[in-house]
Amino acid sequence: MPSRRSIEDMRAPAMAESFEEHRGHLLSVAYRLTGSVADAEDAVQDAWLRLDSADADSIDDLRAWLTTVVGRLCLDRLKSAVARREKYVGQWLPEPIVTPLAGATPPDPLEQVVRSEDNRLAALVVLDTLTPTQRIAFVLHDGFGVPFDEVARILDIEVPAARQLASRGRRAVADAPPPPSPSEHEHAVQQLMAAIATGDIDKVIAALHPDARMIGDAGGTTRTAVNVIVGPENFARFFLGLVRLYGAEALTSLEPALINGELGFLNRGSAGDDTHRGFPGRVMGVTVRDGRVWAAYDMANPAKLGGVRLPSDPQG
Repeated sequence: MPSRRSIEDMRAPAMAESFEEHRGHLLSVAYRLTGSVADAEDAVQDAWLRLDSADADSIDDLRAWLTTVVGRLCLDRLKSAVARREKYVGQWLPEPIVTPLAGATPPDPLEQVVRSEDNRLAALVVLDTLTPTQRIAFVLHDGFGVPFDEVARILDIEVPAARQLASRGRRAVADAPPPPSPSEHEHAVQQLMAAIATGDIDKVIAALHPDARMIGDAGGTTRTAVNVIVGPENFARFFLGLVRLYGAEALTSLEPALINGELGFLNRGSAGDDTHRGFPGRVMGVTVRDGRVWAAYDMANPAKLGGVRLPSDPQG
């Protein structure tokens, strides 16, 4: 008769295989809860450690069990993020997931994450306005079907309170612009970039939504807008000013990529020259509304670019 230890050794590979089947789902849960690639990957890894030390026979539904564990782990990370944001320089944006237009080779688990429209930048920016408990309640219940009694246990509150938190989150997220079709998004982005290339402010304004805004996130590490730039004219002047400051390379060095599943750009940076400043690498995400660019996101804090999954050689 095999010993208990030998039985556990035989189960370990099967448990690891089962966990891997759920990794993409867990990454999606953790990323939508935290808006951070680093925190999401850490939470999923910690969930594996919890599973590895758990009594497997007591787990009836592995996917549900792991989702709950990740929810608890992400709650701790969200609370820590609140403290970090209080000291953060400038605006705070989610960490982008940047993948090749044609898909990664070999496939990257993060690509599964951004297949969901719920993980578009516009939606995540709105989620960042919620409290940690509102975000946990709303995302777990509405996004991933976790029952309210389980949400209440995660948050250590009563079920009616969990329902109320989710309702508040639901009302906030309703303000996020609905995602356009890929073709509409791409057309609007191309129109804006073509207008910026002309240097004509009126053409740039025409490519922008009346409520256009630009949000920069560098955490004090490099130049970007410290405050949100609101209005198409201010938006246009800001971007045309960047071209004058950094030169044409600010545009020609843009590398098209999928930013959370939608067309945007990676800029690997420039050393500058005698007449123009250099600048570090950054990611530009875009949200389109009513056929025109509604928001642009300049993400330049290197500590928040761990989700860039493009070859280091742009030709590679």
